[in-house]
Amino acid sequence: MRDRIEIVRGTYKLRGKDVDMSGYVFPLVNEFRVGANGGYVTVDAHEVGGLPDRNIKIACDSADDYEFTHKDNTASDETDEEIIERMRDRFEMLDSMTKAAKKGDIRAMIVSGPPGVGKSFGVEKVLGKNDILADIGGDKYKKYEIVKGAMSPIGLYCKLFEFANKDNVIVFDDCDSIFSDELSLNILKAALDSKKTRTIHWNTDSYKLRNEGVPSQFDFLGSAIFITNVKFDNVRSKKLRDHLAALESRCHYIDLTIDTDHEKMLRIEQIVGDGMLKEYGFDETEERDIVDFVDTNKNRLRELSLRTVVKIADLYKAFPQEWEKMATTTIFKR
Repeated sequence: MRDRIEIVRGTYKLRGKDVDMSGYVFPLVNEFRVGANGGYVTVDAHEVGGLPDRNIKIACDSADDYEFTHKDNTASDETDEEIIERMRDRFEMLDSMTKAAKKGDIRAMIVSGPPGVGKSFGVEKVLGKNDILADIGGDKYKKYEIVKGAMSPIGLYCKLFEFANKDNVIVFDDCDSIFSDELSLNILKAALDSKKTRTIHWNTDSYKLRNEGVPSQFDFLGSAIFITNVKFDNVRSKKLRDHLAALESRCHYIDLTIDTDHEKMLRIEQIVGDGMLKEYGFDETEERDIVDFVDTNKNRLRELSLRTVVKIADLYKAFPQEWEKMATTTIFKR
């Protein structure tokens, strides 16, 4: 497990502005160094919403500007078989909870885990199967939607109105901008309240609402699923901490517990073994070549994930004699 640090004093330049990073916790990549533009510490930002999903440099004056929060050099007591079984149980639980959200038995769920481990795939597969059954039954009204990317507060309000019925589900897939917007969080808190009646209000005059026929208040009876790379425990921004805690208290929280490169590799081996690459027509040796290539080069890859496995499989199929050369050029870090 990598060391984690909390920034005491430091900034990160985001869209031309120096953003205060004080209080944020990151996995450490490289300790304090001095470059041409001053001092910095390199951290892994993929767990923190609103920041690039990669290593970034936090500007600071010295190593005193951050503190170590976790240092663990002990080996896990779990065997590989136990880790695989634990991850399988979590994903089976995710499927069951998604079905419960579809039925309206649970109102909200947060799914946390690193990118590219299959968080979205499982949820979409369960919801898609339910929609197919609804179509067979003659119900053509779409009951769920997966929302990706940025979303404004009024856009969120309108989307909740669109899917406000009891058997509707909205999936926010890496839509982390809503976690950093106070108004959006307040809307979500109202939509997911534990009260029997969940009424959402928009008390500001809006042409968009009038134009789209959306009322200034309505009862939300649907369910919401949040799929995110952000671990809420690591968000230390004082401004957002209370809001995120209030949102988390309204949701079931599933941490898929895939935190280390070793766990990611075991997840990759599990999913490949379960038939992930079946459509390519590879034999067992070819599949093993791909998994071994990922394992051998995991520290050089831009991303250790199932998405990377698919990219390599595409190259293997298209360039059977040169796939390794192609892969080192297209998916390795510079």
